[in-house]
Amino acid sequence: MKRLAIMLTAVALTACEEKIKPSVLTTVDSRSVPQQESWKSEIVISDSGMVRAVIHSGYFKVYATSRMTHLSDSVHVQFYDPDGRPTTVLTSREAAIDEVTNNLEARQQVVVTSETGTKLYTEELYWDQKRQLIHTPAFVRILSTKERLQGMGMESDQNLKNYRIFRATGETTGQ
Repeated sequence: MKRLAIMLTAVALTACEEKIKPSVLTTVDSRSVPQQESWKSEIVISDSGMVRAVIHSGYFKVYATSRMTHLSDSVHVQFYDPDGRPTTVLTSREAAIDEVTNNLEARQQVVVTSETGTKLYTEELYWDQKRQLIHTPAFVRILSTKERLQGMGMESDQNLKNYRIFRATGETTGQ
């Protein structure tokens, strides 16, 4: 009898419990929220087992509906030559990496510094991972110990050793 009373009391208490249904925000579209986020992280881009670039950024985000990884908050990219030696460094405020091709788009205050000290300044720059080339249609300024050049658009090897500036103006010391 005592057991029956305890069981009836337990059933009565649980039956009286009000079930709370979780609320669902209908105004938030899950496609507009990042699927993945990371802070102060690193991405290594390699090809055939060889490291081509190491990317550091303060913030990464990936959306389910995009094949791009978006980077912001101080992007820093160290490029490597085919022998695995570090060469050029790229910095920018923002960037995006195509997850299929590993190509990089850098934007806002882009600076590329070669191992010889040559500096490239622009607001938009693209890196073709497969061809190891950088290019932009935007205004560029290149400063080295031998020249000061600027123009609209350029393309170069990623080491800034062989570059072409389109619609160029500037000064050179000749050697």
